[in-house]
Amino acid sequence: MRRYPFLVSVPHGGTRVPEEVSELVCLSEAELEFYSDPATRALYQFHDRVISFLDTDISRMIVDLNRAPYHLPPRHPDGVVKQKTVFGTPVYKNGSVPDIRVIHRLLMEHYFPYHAAVDQLLDPSSIAFAFDCHSMLPHGPPSHRDAGRDRPLICLGNNGDVAGKQRQGSLSTCPAEWMQALAAAFRKEFGSKGEVAINRPFSGGFITNAHFWHKGIPWVQIEVNRDLYENGDGTSTGSVIRQEDLLFTGTRIWTALCSCWDDLDCAIHR
Repeated sequence: MRRYPFLVSVPHGGTRVPEEVSELVCLSEAELEFYSDPATRALYQFHDRVISFLDTDISRMIVDLNRAPYHLPPRHPDGVVKQKTVFGTPVYKNGSVPDIRVIHRLLMEHYFPYHAAVDQLLDPSSIAFAFDCHSMLPHGPPSHRDAGRDRPLICLGNNGDVAGKQRQGSLSTCPAEWMQALAAAFRKEFGSKGEVAINRPFSGGFITNAHFWHKGIPWVQIEVNRDLYENGDGTSTGSVIRQEDLLFTGTRIWTALCSCWDDLDCAIHR
């Protein structure tokens, strides 16, 4: 089987709570599942079709790999170590946070090894395109800038504007032409179901920005609306994954990525 020159990162699909903090966490198993990116490890199951693939089983509610390592509580309650969820639910008993020594150990054991692996896998001789893959809630939660608003079906982020072009004073992580080609490929697969947006509501996170700066290989953050494969009422107890729709959505995502790259690759080598 052909392997595409992609690196695929899935940093938010885990639900495991490390032993160091297991007695401190007050979230239920259902809440840990809900506040992670449910089913993304199955949604983006492209292991045998890409050059490099990386994911984790650690819950983002304990160590968020898509945050800067210095974004710590209490100043950053939604940082690399969470103090509360996007709906304001405390992660730890009595609203506390782990001791700084425990935080240091969590980052040393789970955060920095993931980023070191990404950096090692980003080999310019074999990787031409990198994707950081996520899901998103159908509506903006209270703590986000788009609180209460409907979200698009697909969001593609490169730290640029709504056309994928570089914003003044910032560095975009993927050429605008590539972003527009990728959006067109997703619209072909998903367009009849809803909007495919660029940099709205998410323009990319720490992973895409940090690793683009380091290696210069194009990165895109992909956000897929959970309505495509999940029934829910906006709470952890009302969330149910539709497995058939999950697998079908994953197939359409893969088709869009391949279609985009095949067109780009032809244009590059024309």
